[in-house]
Amino acid sequence: MKPAHVFDRDREWAALSDFAKAPDPEMRLAVVSGRRRQGKTFLLQALADVFGGFYFVAVESTSADALRQFGTAVAAYLGVPGALAFANWDEAVTYLLDHCGDRPLVLDEFPYLVKADPSIPSILQREIDTRVAHRGTGSRVRLVLAGSAMSVMGRLLAGQAPLRGRASLDLVVQPFDHRLARLFWGIEDPRLALQVNAIVGGTPAYRTRFVGNEAPGDDLDDWVVRRVLSPDTPLFREARYLLTNEMEIRDEALYHAVLGAIAAGNNTRGGIAGHMERKATDIAHPLAVLEDCQLIRKEADPIRKRSLYRVAEPLVTFYEAIMRPAWSQLERGWADRVWRGSRARFASQVVGPHFEHVCREFALAHDWDGDFATEVAAGVATGGGRGQQIEVDVIALAPQDGHPRRLLSVGEAKWSEVMNVGHLKRLEQAKDHLHTRGLDTRDTVLALYSGAGFDAALTDAAARDSRVLLVDLPMLYA
Repeated sequence: MKPAHVFDRDREWAALSDFAKAPDPEMRLAVVSGRRRQGKTFLLQALADVFGGFYFVAVESTSADALRQFGTAVAAYLGVPGALAFANWDEAVTYLLDHCGDRPLVLDEFPYLVKADPSIPSILQREIDTRVAHRGTGSRVRLVLAGSAMSVMGRLLAGQAPLRGRASLDLVVQPFDHRLARLFWGIEDPRLALQVNAIVGGTPAYRTRFVGNEAPGDDLDDWVVRRVLSPDTPLFREARYLLTNEMEIRDEALYHAVLGAIAAGNNTRGGIAGHMERKATDIAHPLAVLEDCQLIRKEADPIRKRSLYRVAEPLVTFYEAIMRPAWSQLERGWADRVWRGSRARFASQVVGPHFEHVCREFALAHDWDGDFATEVAAGVATGGGRGQQIEVDVIALAPQDGHPRRLLSVGEAKWSEVMNVGHLKRLEQAKDHLHTRGLDTRDTVLALYSGAGFDAALTDAAARDSRVLLVDLPMLYA
């Protein structure tokens, strides 16, 4: 049973628990990854406690030092006096697997061990293959490798890596979505909840460790100044540390420039490169690394068939849009002055894009009269005439079934603007443009998403037409 102190994570706990309890007689491997602060360690320590398993967290050190720490941890776990002195990692790994064969074994921050000794994955490959080949020998090892360096963890099971094809479980611990984040922070007001979510996202530790469990009350401004923009607080430099945690990132200035370009609204490779005054080929590698690290996500414009890049971590967007341009002022302690001058930019560059993302998540989960979308993205609806194109915030498409693909919904999202029938007419025009691109629009729902509400005329129009859906903040959080 999941411990009561673990908030949510029901799916993750079920997967780990099933892995630990599996009756298979041979060795099994699980890989657990996720960016820092998502609660992996909390979850894996709980797993070890419940099943009486071994838990070891690596730190950045030399191979010899890591080996000494490992020997001390194994000795303490087995009740051996003193420390176990291993000559090398081959001996250490074999000893652990031989003496703890019926309990889950967790090696957390595994990328640090790989950095200290790159042979460890090959040693594990040999042990897994040997123990699987000799079934019935009593070796029921359940080995869990976990880590926060996403680029390293992603390569453990990829390509020609030694452990490719050996894992029974490949689990990524994601941040909470906006609904769970609201519950975790204990915020009643959905408007306040979304603004907080646009700043700190769904990372659990930002509440429990970084702001002393203090959720903003009626005064968001005061909370931001004290808890986020003050140079004395942990959140102040956290966005910078998210880059330094990734082993693949060397030139931090280059990567921050890429993130800043995306946060400023440049979503195509050409647009990002132009903003940075570089060639598109110069940023191909940084984009790939940032995507592997899950600091950005790549979405496909389903109409123009091009890739769109967006910052995946809200705190990074907030840092690039609000903090980085005024860093010297913030370090001087002028948080209140900086925040007063940033409120408009906060609405347009931080909350607005985040609100659009939440609306796309809503469209992906929504039941469109018995159908669910398999693809939801922003895109451009182009018409027949020159310059006739409409940017669409939410395009929800049904599965491709060989017929003209059904457009389940086309939507527009406005965070701070009361929506009216003009927005509805614009969506109707966008739907017509998409029809000319070969999409089936007969049952398309026109969805209007607003953080500020809808005027009376639009509300009346929606009441008369079942194909018009008005989505406000309470519905987004329902």
